[in-house]
Amino acid sequence: MPPGLQRRALLLAGLPLSLCSSYASALTPRRLQFPRDFGSHPDLRIEWWYLTGALSAQPAGERFGFQLTFFRARVAATQAMGSAFAAKQLLFAHAAVTDVAGKKLWHDQRLARAGFGLAQASQTDTELRLNDWSMRRTNPQYEAQASGEGFDFRLSLSPTQPLLLQGQQGLSRKGPEPQQASFYYSQPQLQASGQLRLGGKNLAVQGQAWLDHEWSDELLHPRAVGWDWIGMNLADGSALTAFVLRDKVGAALWSGGSFRQPGAGLTQPARAFKPGEVSFQPLRFWSSANTGARYPVEWLVRTPAGNFGVKALVDNQELDSRASTGAVYWEGLSELTDAQGQGVGQGYLEMTGYASPLRL
Repeated sequence: MPPGLQRRALLLAGLPLSLCSSYASALTPRRLQFPRDFGSHPDLRIEWWYLTGALSAQPAGERFGFQLTFFRARVAATQAMGSAFAAKQLLFAHAAVTDVAGKKLWHDQRLARAGFGLAQASQTDTELRLNDWSMRRTNPQYEAQASGEGFDFRLSLSPTQPLLLQGQQGLSRKGPEPQQASFYYSQPQLQASGQLRLGGKNLAVQGQAWLDHEWSDELLHPRAVGWDWIGMNLADGSALTAFVLRDKVGAALWSGGSFRQPGAGLTQPARAFKPGEVSFQPLRFWSSANTGARYPVEWLVRTPAGNFGVKALVDNQELDSRASTGAVYWEGLSELTDAQGQGVGQGYLEMTGYASPLRL
């Protein structure tokens, strides 16, 4: 989670490499156009809309995390087929809810080929549907809903800040080669409100959320086995993104991210971090009894904007999709602290490649 990294859509969805061609040219820098670029880009191989957030129930104040991600993948082998039944675009979706007090995670997933009224990703704006799950933007508000065994959420999300263009005005490098890049923007500090159902209990909730939208034509560096990523809403209105791509011995192959201060907008872009300016130092580990994977659930994250602690609010937020899509990863609600250990924000931490090296 997810964050945004080029392999997320393929690896977390378990998409076979054979569905994509082997090589891609570098993306051409361009000015992103809205609302067009809120929509899908079916000529590129992979794309995702990644919504995460922290919620509290009213009036008791129980804390929850939620995640809803839609993936789109272009199937190269079927593009020339004339049949309406040809699976030219595949859509996947993952949803999860974390109960902080109960230390429990609920999650589910969907997949379908685009079309036939069951699955769609509009090219004109954010309008995504996969069976009974959906995410839609009606200027300027988003609506999102998903349900699974034991959980259901329906949320309205209102922007409080301008879009955050990641990388260089929306073109974000993800590796040492020019083609390892994506178009990428974020919408941090979304104001969220709605209804959450857990185990038959209905709750009114509100909180803050974060939306990433990323599309790409290239996979990560072949030596990358996983990544660590955070997207954090700070209490003062700032927004922090940071990620590191790891090789098989845990060394950083590439890193990046951004920091935007409160009140900044498109005329004052976020500070983009250069390769090598971000590091993740693990401080505490948790081992999964389900998969045997050992995850760092507390970190010291060093960035040009400052050093921060990241602490999982529930250790077990591992998502195991081996029975369907084949991937195992950790993605969950976490707290952000400053150098003195004081809480300054919260958001989502995503970690991949710990159960096994990521392979397509």
